[in-house]
Amino acid sequence: QVQLVESGGGLVQAGDSLRLSCAASGRTFSRYAMGWFRQAPGQEREFVGAIRWSGPSIRYADSVKGRFTISRDNAKNTVYLQMNSLKPEDTAVYYCAADRGPYGDLPSERERYDVWGQGTQVTVSS
Repeated sequence: QVQLVESGGGLVQAGDSLRLSCAASGRTFSRYAMGWFRQAPGQEREFVGAIRWSGPSIRYADSVKGRFTISRDNAKNTVYLQMNSLKPEDTAVYYCAADRGPYGDLPSERERYDVWGQGTQVTVSS
């Protein structure tokens, strides 16, 4: 069973940076996709980006492309979300999730992800 724990959220000012971590424990496989999502109050949970434990492919939502960077440390079973040039509209609860399916892609649909962390709050003040 895979378990995910996010950390690193907080209150920052617009233009600041923040790095979120997602530590995975339990059984992890290189074929898993690891996604980052966020949910602002009253809004749908939206895709931020995704990475696999192996290979170079990373995918980003257009809204964060160029500002956010996803990376991984396989030795630590940890995926990171580096967020730069933060804006008030980035305020949300950020979740990491695992897609344990067999397809080998980087899905943006939240329904594809079957293991979720508890989320970490990011608040960006103007």
